[in-house]
Amino acid sequence: MKALAAAVSVFALAACATQAGAPAPVHNIALDDAAEMAAITGLLEAQDAAWNRGDIDAFMDGYWKSPLLRFASGGKVTRGWDDTNARYHTTYGTPEKMGKLITSDYEIVLLAPDAAVAHGRWKLERDGDEPSGLYTLILRKFGGDWKIISDTTTSAG
Repeated sequence: MKALAAAVSVFALAACATQAGAPAPVHNIALDDAAEMAAITGLLEAQDAAWNRGDIDAFMDGYWKSPLLRFASGGKVTRGWDDTNARYHTTYGTPEKMGKLITSDYEIVLLAPDAAVAHGRWKLERDGDEPSGLYTLILRKFGGDWKIISDTTTSAG
């Protein structure tokens, strides 16, 4: 009986000896993660290329085509793929308004095999101004393809 009590005490002490207060890792980096990170980066780069061709519809291919899509910018929330697409066409409907999109400083965190968060910077180079800011994207994987389900874009002012 004393041996059992000693064993229980050792296990209890071992459990207490773990890093108390240290956050549990969200996701362990594995070889599969590198492929997922590359796929997400590829999606973001494809959006930049579409934008810079003046193709808003191809740019929108990166978004989840659902009424549940969330896009927040300028203090307003737009819901749904159709309304987000219409907003982009209204706001950036000409090559002059679109300018050249440059995104950088990608920080991608895989939360699960089918969920990720991407942070980054954006800048538009246009005649007469260069608006810029930050974005936070929530992505989900549907049928093997990553899609943005929520986009919060801020302006640096």
